[in-house]
Formats: sequence, structure tokens, C-alpha cells
Amino acid sequence: MLTMDRLPLRVRLAIWYSLGFAISFWAIGLASMWLVHSAILNLENNELSQRVRSVRRFLEGRPADEDPAARSAAITAAYNVTHGSKWLQVIDEHGRWLYRSPHVAAAYPSLTLPQDLKTNSTYFNYTTGDLHVRALIAPIEINGLRYTELTGLTLNKSLVILSNVRYQLFCLVGAGILLSSFAGYFMSRKALRPIAVLASEAQQITDQNLDARMPTLHSRDELAALSETLNQMLGRIEDGYQSVRSFTANAAHELRTPVARLHAEAEIALDLPRDPAYYRDTCEKVLQTASQMSRLIDQLLSLARADAGVEMLTMERLNLDELAQEAAGLWEEIFAKAGVMFTVSSSESWVRGDYQALKRALNIFLENAWRYVPSGASVMLQVTQYGDMAEITVADTGPGIEERDREKIFERFARGTQPVRGSFSGSGLGLAIASWIVKSHRSTITLYSEAGSGSRFSFMLPTCPAPEPMLLDHSVAHETSVFEAR
Repeated sequence: MLTMDRLPLRVRLAIWYSLGFAISFWAIGLASMWLVHSAILNLENNELSQRVRSVRRFLEGRPADEDPAARSAAITAAYNVTHGSKWLQVIDEHGRWLYRSPHVAAAYPSLTLPQDLKTNSTYFNYTTGDLHVRALIAPIEINGLRYTELTGLTLNKSLVILSNVRYQLFCLVGAGILLSSFAGYFMSRKALRPIAVLASEAQQITDQNLDARMPTLHSRDELAALSETLNQMLGRIEDGYQSVRSFTANAAHELRTPVARLHAEAEIALDLPRDPAYYRDTCEKVLQTASQMSRLIDQLLSLARADAGVEMLTMERLNLDELAQEAAGLWEEIFAKAGVMFTVSSSESWVRGDYQALKRALNIFLENAWRYVPSGASVMLQVTQYGDMAEITVADTGPGIEERDREKIFERFARGTQPVRGSFSGSGLGLAIASWIVKSHRSTITLYSEAGSGSRFSFMLPTCPAPEPMLLDHSVAHETSVFEAR
């Protein structure tokens, strides 16, 4: 069975359009019929009321002491209804007939006396033979004598008029519904034509031409907004697709080098018999390369989870002074061995954030400083509170960053100049991960650097009130997080 949901959209719109017009037409038709019927009914009632007043005026003009028989003869002479032109009966309070129309007498052989009437006037319809009559019963009092008057008029002409009006309205409503159906179909087809164009264009877009876009509509309506939204969505899809392709290509390239090194070291070691010292040196190189690969894979997984939206941070209240001191404790000896002066300046500032994630970001900044700052230079880790904001800064007096590298330093797999120390080259993912961590804390990394004048990485976090003393358990700040400081 074909349902509305299976019909084309333009057909459904035409049906609803026609249904709306049909209901409107029928409502207008019924209202028109009611108005016409009410108008005719008012005319009929006015006519009957006028006849009652006419009889009243006639009786008021007769002498008060006139004999009832003479009065009956006079009204009979005045209202001759032998041809059925008048529908009238008049009876006085003593039950004497003043006037009787044969047509009315056949339908109403008796008439309620005026003293027994419960209402002043009563309108009603009745049928006699093939005739439909609209009637009025009303009491009249003239010179102290009360009468009951029954007057009426035939409804045949009114019924013919109503029948003609009903037929004409039915034809008009039917024609209106038919015309509105055709108009609705063509209007919906014209209105949906841009959607068909958009659908046709969308079907042509594949992974080979993601730069294609929907045609721009200048109608400033919902379809134009839909086209603009689709173009924005295609732009995001293209950026994401290109990002995935670039990410995959770069990841494969980064992993290929250590894998090739492992293969070469193992192949050479197995080619000829070697002494134990050579094998030990080979094992150390393999271990170093495996550590490099493990680090790279960990960074790739972190970024992949971040892109997928499944890398969640545990936001809690933490002390930046403790965070800075713990991060500094891991690097003091390393900087000392490298001949780099390392200082820490921090104050107690409470913020909401992920302890392990922020610690990892600090380690990334400090590791970059260790790799690029020469011996004799200095590195400083500083936490400063400004009102309701706390700033975390890692600054060095190293060679700085070239302007061309500053624009892409936070991009994935981006590398600057050759580092001055480090057992292997970096992956170019550290600052990308740090940038994501800071953005997840609703902040932004600010970089100040000039070639030969050092570099300064900083970001701001809103502060929060310190916890109650009984809650100052350091273990709370070390709950399991998705990041592990390296």
C-alpha cells in the first residue's frame, strides 16, 4: 500500500497544498451558505412581522364597539385569500374566528387562544402538501380585546434560491480545488528545482573532487542557507580528509625511518659472526630506535583520539605551584648536565584543569628548550597570577625561532632547525599535542620569539578558590588521566 512517506516530496507538498485549499474553500462555502440562509431567514421573519403589524393596524382602525361579525366581514374583504396569496388566521380570546385562510385551516384546524400563549412570538416551519411554509404565531391586544394571529409565507422560492446557491458554490469549490491542485504541483516543482540541482551536484562529489562546491543561490531564503551550509560542510570534510591523508602519509614516513633502521641493524648483525661488544652496541641502537617508535606511536594515538573526540580530560581543582615544582624536578638534573641554567618561579595559584595533561604540556615546552638551547644559556619556568588569571610561562635565552617557522611550529610533523642535542630527531608532534591540551582548557598558547633573542611560550588559565584545608590531599590531584607525562 502506497503511503504518503513513499510519495515524492513535490507530490506530498501538492497534496497538502490542495488539502489546505480544499478545507479553506469548503469553510468559505459553508460560511457563505450560512450567511445566505441567515439573510433569507431574516427577510422572511421581517415579512412575517410586517404582516402581524399590518393586521394590528387594520384592527386598530376599526371601531372599538364594532360587532364581531362585522369586524370579521371587514377583515375578510380586506384579506381575500381565495387564491392562496395570504396565509392568515386570527382568533379572539373568546374562541371566535376573525379570519381563516383555507390553506392554514387545513394544517391548523385549531389555534391557541391568546391568554394561553406562553411566549409573545414564535417562528416555526411546517409542511402542507407540497408546500413548505414559514409561520409566525403572535398575540395582539386591541382596545382591551386580545387576539392570536397565525401568519405565514411559502418557502419554495427561498428553497430554490438556496439550492441554486449551493450548486454554484459546489461547482466553484470543486473548480478551486482542482486549480489549486495543479497550481500546488507546479509551484512545489518549481520551488524544489534548486534542491534537485543541489542533489545532482552533490552526487558528483567524490573523494577525488572534494574541492567542488554547491552552486551559490542568491534568493536569500532557506534554500540559499542550505546551499551555504552544505558548502561549509564540504569545506570541513575536505579539510578533515586532507588532514587525515596528510596525517597518514606523515605517520607512515615517520615510522618508515626507524623501521628501516631496525631492519638494517638486525640484517648487518646477522650477516657475519660478531663479537659480544658489537652485538651489545646493536641491541642498544635497536632499543633506542624502539623507544623512538614507541614515543611516536604514543603521540600519534593521542592526536588520533583527540581528532575523534574520545580523548577526555579530567577537570579538577589543582595547584599550579605543585605542578610547576613537580615538572621542574624532572628537568633540573637534565638541564644541569647540558650546562643550561634552569630556574623556577611560581606562586600558589589554584585552577581547574587536568593535572597530567598540563604536566605533559610543560614537559613538551621544557623538552623543546633542552633540545634547542645551547650550553651557557638559561631556561625559566614561571607561574604568575594576575587578578583572576594565572599565566604559565616557559622562556629561554636560546637562538629563537625564525619567522618562517613561527607560523607552522604548532602544525603536526612540523620541524624547525636541527636541534643542538638529543639522541634522535623529534617527531614534530609535541607542540601540536601541547596546543590541543591548552585549547582543551579553553586557552591559547602565545609565542614570543625573535631570531637570536630566545623564545617564550605562555598560556593563561582562570583561577578558582583554594579548597578547604581538609581537602588539600595531594593524591586528589593525581587521579588517572588520559595523558601520561613523558
